[in-house]
Amino acid sequence: MTQTLPIPVPIADAGLATYIQTINAQPVLSAEEEHALALRYHREGDLEAARLLVLSNLRYVVRIARQFTGYGLPQADLIQEGNIGLMKAVKHFDPMRGVRLVSFAVHWIRAQIYDYVLRNWRMVKIATTKAQRKLFFNLRKSRARLEWLKPNEVDALAENLDVSRETVQEMESRMSGADVSFDGDDADDEDNFRATPAGYLQDMRYNPETLATAADVETSQQENLATALTSLDERSRDIIRRRWLDEDKPTLHELASEYGVSAERIRQIEKKALVSMKNKLVA
Repeated sequence: MTQTLPIPVPIADAGLATYIQTINAQPVLSAEEEHALALRYHREGDLEAARLLVLSNLRYVVRIARQFTGYGLPQADLIQEGNIGLMKAVKHFDPMRGVRLVSFAVHWIRAQIYDYVLRNWRMVKIATTKAQRKLFFNLRKSRARLEWLKPNEVDALAENLDVSRETVQEMESRMSGADVSFDGDDADDEDNFRATPAGYLQDMRYNPETLATAADVETSQQENLATALTSLDERSRDIIRRRWLDEDKPTLHELASEYGVSAERIRQIEKKALVSMKNKLVA
């Protein structure tokens, strides 16, 4: 199924209160109606059926989005992201499983909002791995105040989440730090001056030493590659050059036809040549 489901009630068309009033007025589908619509969409690609499925479940997105109000992000944006998750759920929903769409969609809605929160809670990402994302949301939920966690609270949280206490402390430090402007406000007086990253972070992209080192490394790599190619016999060298270095790369079958051997034989020659070159390069 490759169709793109349209968002049926864009929040931007009206205020949030009007939007919520509109979706709450949508009829709730019975299990039989929902099953019939889901079958129409997945068997016939009926987008109108998909739209009705989405419409009837938008109220649940609002309820889930409200659970994320403590992150300082616009409620309308959280709902809009949840709507995207709902549409993904409709696309993957199997009506033959015997479960209601809302039960299946909760995971998709939450996952979409989770990703949005992590992308936008701070300018710099503080949670990139699955473990860090889990810790981020559990830590936000577990902190009962703005101060740092006490040692016994850190230990308890680390044990509950099966992570080290150092990992909990590092994530708490990331979450407690405030975003800092890269350029600052250029305060003239010393009392209001505060060092910003622009004052002490160097841009090394155009540093002469960095450029010279990169050029030397590239030249050395090219020389080593040329030496490794020279060590091969003429046929192996031609196969490697054309399969790996030329822009228009021939297939194994094309080379096999040219050399009068099987494609498997070309593959064996190529593999042996690559091993030989690797040994030359690491020697």
